[in-house]
Amino acid sequence: MAAFEKTYGAKWPKAVKKITDDVDELLAFYDFPAEHWIHLRTTNPIESTFATVRLRTKVTKGAGSPAAALAMVFKLVESAQQRWRAVNAPHLVALVRAGARFERGQLVERPEADAA
Repeated sequence: MAAFEKTYGAKWPKAVKKITDDVDELLAFYDFPAEHWIHLRTTNPIESTFATVRLRTKVTKGAGSPAAALAMVFKLVESAQQRWRAVNAPHLVALVRAGARFERGQLVERPEADAA
């Protein structure tokens, strides 16, 4: 990180400060299995889902009641879900949910002394 600051700090100080201040958040995907990185580094599936909802709500000029709007959004998201890509290495999801620790995408085994 020091080399990055030295190289770009003089020309873009605000950008470098933002990156160096938030480096833990920016690199958080390394704390997950490497197989899941492709899913974590993009928000495009979320954006494309909401683009579908936005398009339909604009075309209908409002859905009427709040309940009708909620039902319409639910059905649109449910339909969009069918086109979502499955998670790579789904067997690792259980480990992530259980709190397993990953470093640089690799599972870190706890020593026996810590496990007790």
